[in-house]
Amino acid sequence: MTPDDIKQARVALKCTAKELAAALGVEPATVAAWERGEMFPTKQYVVKLQELLAQGPAAIPKKAKGDGPFEALRDPDVWTLIRKILAHPKLRAEVARLAARYDEP
Repeated sequence: MTPDDIKQARVALKCTAKELAAALGVEPATVAAWERGEMFPTKQYVVKLQELLAQGPAAIPKKAKGDGPFEALRDPDVWTLIRKILAHPKLRAEVARLAARYDEP
């Protein structure tokens, strides 16, 4: 399977290299190396890719677009707020009162 074959497979499957890598059980860097011709997929991955192609784009699990609620945990400002809420009982009570108005994420 050539680098162009891998690229064409991704186009046919309407997926990113990361999504294809997840479906094949390899690292995204591996798919990128296949597409650059630096590495070539072994027979097991060629067979798996052919199976995915036979199934079509629906065979590739898609990750939901947008950040999930836990993505905010990467923000240092969120951790500052959490520390303040934990340190000040009056603030914690006020946040709990406000939070009661909102649905669970």
